Amino acid sequence: MINDLIYVYCLLNSPPELSQSIETDGLQSLVLDNFYVIVKYVSESEFSEENLKRNISDIHWLETNAREHVKVINILMDNHAVIPFNFGTIFQSEESLRKFITDYSDSLSENFLYIGGKVEWAVKIYCDRKALSEQIDDLSEEAGALEKQIMASGPGKAFLLKRKKADLVENEMNRLCNNIGQEYFDEFRNISEATRLNNLLPKEFTGRKDSMILNAAFLLSKNKVENFINTVNTLRKKDGNSGFVIETTGPWPPFSFISIKEKQ
Repeated sequence: MINDLIYVYCLLNSPPELSQSIETDGLQSLVLDNFYVIVKYVSESEFSEENLKRNISDIHWLETNAREHVKVINILMDNHAVIPFNFGTIFQSEESLRKFITDYSDSLSENFLYIGGKVEWAVKIYCDRKALSEQIDDLSEEAGALEKQIMASGPGKAFLLKRKKADLVENEMNRLCNNIGQEYFDEFRNISEATRLNNLLPKEFTGRKDSMILNAAFLLSKNKVENFINTVNTLRKKDGNSGFVIETTGPWPPFSFISIKEKQ
């Protein structure tokens, strides 16, 4: 089996130490235009364009290789600024890789200046609408006032008021979800260098029963990470019993905040 394709993990701007803690066979560093490109040579039988598309449909293959890709980058980012490449980035030759680095060298240098000393954290916020609806009278003045009217009314009027309240509850839950999502986003944005809003994912994708109300990435200076974690814990204590759940993952390489532009 001939390994003549170049699989790229990431780019560094300082010399790496590819220690035994990175358990990836064939991992090496190529020095191109004063950048250190972390690569391994792979075979066409597995990573040619056609074979890669086929392998990606194999869940076990995808999970194993994607996990290894992220693991290598995460270990390196402990001691280096890292420009991560997407999983499955392949170059046909060292010449084509060198041309890419040359064509984008100015932008790569700018990105290193921007991401130095920073990491990415992902935040997803979910709402259990059933749990929220059970507390809506305490959380919404309008819903609470309407419930008092229902309790004080006769059967006929109470029936009509309950129908009115059902519509009100849905609207109030939507309002609270929007407000909480914005409030949390603003809290994290205030301690971040940059933010990115991502699409909300449906329940079919998340596998959860509650609904996603925020999906965002935050670029944090490493000295702000503790503040970020404390903010997460504070918000969890504040609204955790209302049906809102904060899910955070990180630190990650700054995938969401790299913008590479070719020389003009």
